Amino acid sequence: MPGPRAPQASAAQVQFTDVAQKAGLNVRVVNGGERTKKYIFESTGSGIAFVDYDRDGYPDIFVVNGSRLEGFPAGASPSNRLFHNNRNGTFTDVTAASGLTSSGWGQGVCVGDYDNDGFDDLYVTYFGRSNILYHNNGNGTFTDATEQSGVGSSGRNWSTGCSFLDYDGDGKLDLFVAGYVDLEMASTPPPGANPNCLWKGVAVFCGPRGLPPATQRLYHNQGRGAFTETSAQAGIRKAGACYGLGVLTGDFENRGWPDIYVACDSSPSLLFRNNGNGTFKERGIQAGVAFSEDGLEQAGMGVSAADYDGDGLEDILKTNFDEDVPDLYHNDGEGTFSFRTFDAKLGSNLRYLGWGGGFFDYDNDGWPDIFVANGHVYPEPENHNHPESPYRQRNLLYHNAGDGTFDDVTSAAGPGLELRRSGRGVAFGDFDNDGDLDVVINNQNDPLTLLRNDGGNKNHWLSIRTVGAKSNRDGIGARIAILAGGRRQIDEVRSGGSYLSQNDLRVHVGLGQASRLDRLEIRWPSGIVDKLENISADQFLVVREGTGIVRAK
Repeated sequence: MPGPRAPQASAAQVQFTDVAQKAGLNVRVVNGGERTKKYIFESTGSGIAFVDYDRDGYPDIFVVNGSRLEGFPAGASPSNRLFHNNRNGTFTDVTAASGLTSSGWGQGVCVGDYDNDGFDDLYVTYFGRSNILYHNNGNGTFTDATEQSGVGSSGRNWSTGCSFLDYDGDGKLDLFVAGYVDLEMASTPPPGANPNCLWKGVAVFCGPRGLPPATQRLYHNQGRGAFTETSAQAGIRKAGACYGLGVLTGDFENRGWPDIYVACDSSPSLLFRNNGNGTFKERGIQAGVAFSEDGLEQAGMGVSAADYDGDGLEDILKTNFDEDVPDLYHNDGEGTFSFRTFDAKLGSNLRYLGWGGGFFDYDNDGWPDIFVANGHVYPEPENHNHPESPYRQRNLLYHNAGDGTFDDVTSAAGPGLELRRSGRGVAFGDFDNDGDLDVVINNQNDPLTLLRNDGGNKNHWLSIRTVGAKSNRDGIGARIAILAGGRRQIDEVRSGGSYLSQNDLRVHVGLGQASRLDRLEIRWPSGIVDKLENISADQFLVVREGTGIVRAK
């Protein structure tokens, strides 16, 4: 365990304010019925992404939208939305001009430059229709490349979380896609039909228990815009049944190979260990990340990774249903984890149902904090005298004390944390480039929330965008290590994560009172290691593999 932390700017000085409306994020996301929900796909909600699609150095926002059972008049269906960052704290809706106007029961989104052309592409998952791969044309427009790429899906194979990763180290981004339920509406029991369709005595939609699970899929990038499904030969199909939601990739054993963790709902969560030869072995139970501390299946939703205690290993956070606690799995090394939720003081808020969020250093003190968006899946209990299960809930913010524990600072973190909505997807990114991390949230049947961080930049920081040469162009999977102020921190460039969402691909590191870095080390997926020394803090860096810093501002 690290020693006492150095004095830092007070975390209480940081305030979060919802500026979504002021910023021009004028969309109310649609996700099924508002007072009742007949089917489970009305409840899962949608993801959101920070993505710098035009490479101007400011993260834009992509919003996944949903639908309603009764449908919409011709031309009135809600669409996914793309908002361009105007670089002055506001955004402009450029959806129509970009070609991203697809509609349907949208679920998740992940970002990656799959063809290494220098512009980030989007993969969007759905229930009831094929997933879509959007190729970024580099001129502000996107083209649907699903058919020629081979990464579509059948309507019944309901896809949720996704992640681009280079699992075999060939310099091209592959794709993992989680599956939830293989749902056929005509054969799904109605609300209240059996014990799987009741909650506190109230009739609610059925599932996921009692419904057939969908398939987890892995696609290998063949180059020239084409993928081949390798789920069977890579060992993904050998895993047990999983109602998959959040997807997290990471090098959990510091071996240089990305593993895959899937948060599963009402079934054991899965950890696919990368064997380093193009195959995986599922070992969630052996690793200690499949169940609760008591060995029970949980309703896993969102996932995140960070080295929260500074021991050089990435730990895992998983959010769960209400009347349960989030799982904080401490990485003990050699591929095993231990449950530390109660040790870390994260086990007291049982009334909340957690979704997106995860680790982020909101006050730049060098210790990853935690944000979780909350909201119930059932609107019905609140209408039947169950005020303890509100549909719209407040979000939670925990400050890392630097000693392996977290303090609940929600009530002191500003008016943005007082909002009550039914949150789902969450993404972190510095949208205004002022040196601290902001939060955007996709809410069910409500406007977006954009929490501007005011005060987090009182401590020093560094933002790093990786550009691969031999590795994939985004540098996804690159391990970043920073030595500053007598401490070593690690992070990783990651696609996907949270709940069906995408954080800004720039790695943001808080430095506390350290105004300079002694060393910045990047271990690229290719195995190349770049070591840079004596770097000033409070900069946005672009680092090219094998070259070093090519831009700083």
